Amino acid sequence: MTRDMIIARLEAAGFSLTCDTPDGPLEVCFPAEWPGAPLGAFPYYLTQTDREGVKRGSFVAVTREGGRAIGQLGSKGKPNAAGELEIGYGLNPEVWGQGLATEAVGALVAHLHARPDVQMVTAQTALHNRASERVLEKLGFVRTGRGWDDEEGELTVWAHRV
Repeated sequence: MTRDMIIARLEAAGFSLTCDTPDGPLEVCFPAEWPGAPLGAFPYYLTQTDREGVKRGSFVAVTREGGRAIGQLGSKGKPNAAGELEIGYGLNPEVWGQGLATEAVGALVAHLHARPDVQMVTAQTALHNRASERVLEKLGFVRTGRGWDDEEGELTVWAHRV
């Protein structure tokens, strides 16, 4: 995710932007509903971009066909001393149930496990979010405990070891 994306979304409910991808530049359409609930954190995200204008560890999920932004995902901070790194993800409701979250999170996990400082990828899901649990189960995550969030309540903690 880049500073340009964040600013454009704070200024408009829908926009297009040419984005750098591993396959080269791509014109991406960011619909009005993107990024959903995380929009409230975007002013903070601006403070987290580096000199190149990138919020490291944060990615936009984009469809292969049509270049449409459908969600965002990434790591939360840096790995701890044991090499554990937590991820988070969310896709727009209109693409739920199509396997896209599994594909996107799988790519993120593979990317993170390629880093020498990451020994384990962790995640948390709300107890009532069975779809998110299925994403993690399909990718080989295992339940490791419980957590708590003031908004979501009790959470299930998951881990995926290298």
